[in-house]
Amino acid sequence: MTFAPQIKVPATYMRGGTSKGVFFVRDELPAAARTPGKARDTLLMRVIGSPDAYGKQIDGMGGATSSTSKTVIISRSEKPDHDVDYLFGQVAIDKAFVDWSGNCGNLSAAVGPFAIRNGLVDPARLPANGTAVIRIWQANIGKTIIAHVPMTNGEVQETGDFELDGVTFPAAEVVLEFMDPAEEGDGGALFPTGKLIDDLEVPGIGTFKATMINSGIPTIFLNAEALGYTGTELQEDVNSDAAALQKLETIRAYGALKMGLIKSLDEAASRQHTPKIAWVAPPKAYTASSGKPIGAGDIDVLVRAMSMGKLHHAMMGTASVAIATAAAITGTLVNLAAGGGERETVCFGHPSGTLRVGSKAQLVNGEWQVSKAIMSRSARVLMSGWVHVPFAG
Repeated sequence: MTFAPQIKVPATYMRGGTSKGVFFVRDELPAAARTPGKARDTLLMRVIGSPDAYGKQIDGMGGATSSTSKTVIISRSEKPDHDVDYLFGQVAIDKAFVDWSGNCGNLSAAVGPFAIRNGLVDPARLPANGTAVIRIWQANIGKTIIAHVPMTNGEVQETGDFELDGVTFPAAEVVLEFMDPAEEGDGGALFPTGKLIDDLEVPGIGTFKATMINSGIPTIFLNAEALGYTGTELQEDVNSDAAALQKLETIRAYGALKMGLIKSLDEAASRQHTPKIAWVAPPKAYTASSGKPIGAGDIDVLVRAMSMGKLHHAMMGTASVAIATAAAITGTLVNLAAGGGERETVCFGHPSGTLRVGSKAQLVNGEWQVSKAIMSRSARVLMSGWVHVPFAG
């Protein structure tokens, strides 16, 4: 019996914000995987090590968490006034599918640096020293991201003194602007139900006050107290409770249905990446997962969010956009938990610490519009070369 050899594909393993993923240049993928379809999904799952019934992804590059089971494909942009196109694939850990329904805000910070390093940006647009402004087309959701990437002596600067809670070591700051972040093409307007706060009925569980918003990524915000939480939970407080995880997933599925993201409840199982579900509470002191004390006066609001069925160790970048947007709009659950009133920035507490984000929202003809959301992240190359993978093509 003969066995096919492994193939090797040029790849870069990168950290972006509090996530890690395997990055590819589209035209360096095997020919069959350069376009959407089964071959592409099969390749990416095998690279990451999924599906893995053991839930460990030992035979792949994944780290067995939603933050580390990620892939990115970059190409020169086909859109006017953009430098690169960015496609994100969230690889399920124990199931055989890749979710293409949303963006990864954390890995967005690594897209500009990757594109520069791989010669995908016009050299004339890159300063030898200063800040390169990289115009990114986020292909999953059809939105523009502007990345401000620091440059030193003609190279991407990766080291620096910017600290990001959830990341152990400091690095260079990458500022991201998520332009017009409301996901009008996926689930409708900024508020798909037309309300800032809805009554979300979940048979067998209860009815919850909910803010359902499309900004950065579709997100369902609930009050922590209604779920029996305080908003100060760490991962083990939630992820060790199988009944709680099932309850939250059921609420998420009914929220997805109400937002118009799915047509039937059974579709939620194959759409794990979106929408996100999160809960909020007014500020109170807690100890972050690193042991760092967070005072009530250090933050405006507490937020905890689920990602791929588990409590996230920090905060997803796209959910941070949703938080920033909802906080800026008077009357949402996030805004009310933060004290109410108008604001353009909010500092929220998450399991790993704190994060400040900004958003510009305004009421136009009776409807809320958001021009952009802003946050800072960092990114760096962890390893580059080739990923070796069994793949028949």
